[in-house]
Amino acid sequence: MNYPNGKKYNPAANIKKPIKKVSYSNRGMTLEEDINATNQYYLECGKAVIHKKPTPVQIVQVDYPKRSAAVIKEAYFKQASTTDYNGVYRGKYIDFEAKETQSIQSFPLSNFHEHQIKHMSLVAEQKGICFVLIRFSSTDEIFLLQAEQLFIFWDRMKNGGRKSITKKELLACSHTITLGFQPRIDYIKVIERLYHFD
Repeated sequence: MNYPNGKKYNPAANIKKPIKKVSYSNRGMTLEEDINATNQYYLECGKAVIHKKPTPVQIVQVDYPKRSAAVIKEAYFKQASTTDYNGVYRGKYIDFEAKETQSIQSFPLSNFHEHQIKHMSLVAEQKGICFVLIRFSSTDEIFLLQAEQLFIFWDRMKNGGRKSITKKELLACSHTITLGFQPRIDYIKVIERLYHFD
């Protein structure tokens, strides 16, 4: 038997394949979006004032296809960025970077740049609260790694050692944060515990 288009009927083509279970938890939410929502919650509750730092950009060419709209055609970064977020919590300066990885077993240190590590070390020297939030996006695991611990792994890499932090190492030296509703990523709760806020 043939279809009207001339193709032969194939009974095997009509067998339904088993449906894969797909997790829709946190669909479409990136680490940055979750942190921004968390920071907004902290701000509205009067708990902390922490914002994403704007990246300084030099605009070179702009087109005006309509009178009411401008399209940036060419731009470049004015300077190397430092970290993603900074602000204040109960009189203490907070500065942190947010990174995601698709890897399951380790976090590549190539996600950091030398100038970011230098910036974080300067913040740490001034007794600011400095850390990294790391998300394993495939498993939705989130870790808060203090800058001082990050420097140990960075120095190990610089001295010819491993170029990543294993998940086992993260579990041993960082602090796990469970995704919540409000706030999404309650990193202040970890900060309170680490720095003994009353």
